[in-house]
Amino acid sequence: MNAPFPGSDSASAASPALAPLPPLRLLIAAPRGFCAGVDRAIEIVERAISRYGAPVYVRHEIVHNKYVVDGLRAKGAVFVEELNQVPDGAPVIFSAHGVPKAVPAAATDRGLEWLDATCPLVSKVHRQAERQIEAGRHIVFIGHKGHPEVIGTFGQVPEGTMTLVETVEDVGRLSFPADMGLAYLTQTTLSVDDTAAIVAALEARFPAIVGPKADDICYATSNRQAAVKSIAVRCQLVLVIGAPNSSNSLRLVEVAQRGGAASYLIERAADIDPAWLEGVETMGLTAGASAPEDLVREVVDRLNELRAVEEETVVSAVEQMVFKLPRQLTD
Repeated sequence: MNAPFPGSDSASAASPALAPLPPLRLLIAAPRGFCAGVDRAIEIVERAISRYGAPVYVRHEIVHNKYVVDGLRAKGAVFVEELNQVPDGAPVIFSAHGVPKAVPAAATDRGLEWLDATCPLVSKVHRQAERQIEAGRHIVFIGHKGHPEVIGTFGQVPEGTMTLVETVEDVGRLSFPADMGLAYLTQTTLSVDDTAAIVAALEARFPAIVGPKADDICYATSNRQAAVKSIAVRCQLVLVIGAPNSSNSLRLVEVAQRGGAASYLIERAADIDPAWLEGVETMGLTAGASAPEDLVREVVDRLNELRAVEEETVVSAVEQMVFKLPRQLTD
C-alpha cells in the first residue's frame, strides 16, 4: 500500500495533535493603579476645563502616563514644559509632582489664574523641608536626580541647603562637619527597601541626623510594592503597567524581580511579547499609581487572546484615601 502524500487528509490524521496550552493563572495585585493624588490631579484638570473652557494649560505632564495625558489633551488640556509657553490670560495647572516656589510666584507676577495639583503628600514633604531649614539644619534628600518631584522639592528651600543622595554609596561620599545639623527627607515614590537601606546608612554615619515623624514614601507607593511582593513569589512573570518615566512603576518592576519573577514594564497591551508567556503557569499583573484600570482590563483581554486565563485578585490592602480639591474649583 502506498504511503499518503504529505499534506493529504490521511497524513494529517496520522499526525499527533498539538496539546492545548494549560490555562494561565493570572494573579492581579490589589491595590494597583490610580492613587488619591492622581485621582485628584486628573479631576482638577477636568473641572478646570469645565469651569474655564478649553484650552487649559498644564505645566509638565499632570501625571506620568501617556494614555491619561492624551485623554486630557483630547478634552482641551495643553501640556507645556515651561511657564513662558502659557499665553497671557490663560489658566495654568501645576502637575501632581510639585513645582519650585518660583513657578507659582512667576505665574502670579504675570497675573495668570493658576491651580496647584501637587499631591498633598508631596506638599507635606515641601513643608517639612521648610521647617528643617528654619531649624538651621541642612537636608539630605533621598531621591532620583532629575525627577520632577525632586526638582520641585529642591525649589522650596534656598539653594545650597539641600544635598541629593540616590544610593548607599552616595552616603559614604558625604563630607559634612561632625557638628553640622542634618535632617533627611525622601521622594514619595521610592523603593521602600532601598530607602530603608539608605536611611540606615545615614543614621549610622550621622547619628544625630533628624528624620521625618512619618515615612515620606507615600501610602500608595508602599501599598503597591507590598502587593507585588505578595504575588511575585508565586509567579514566573509579573507585568507592570506604567510609563518609563514613572518612578513608582519602575520600582514595582524591581520589587517583582527581587521576588524571583521575571518582570517587564509595559505601557499598553500591545507591548506584550507572547514569548514572555512561554513556560509560564502563573503570572502577576499590577499597575503603577498613574495607570488607569482601563489599561489593566486591556492587558487582561490581550492575555485572553494568547492563552485561556484564570483570574484571581490578590488583595493586600484596602485604600480609602481622598484628597480635597482646590477652593477655586469647589466654590
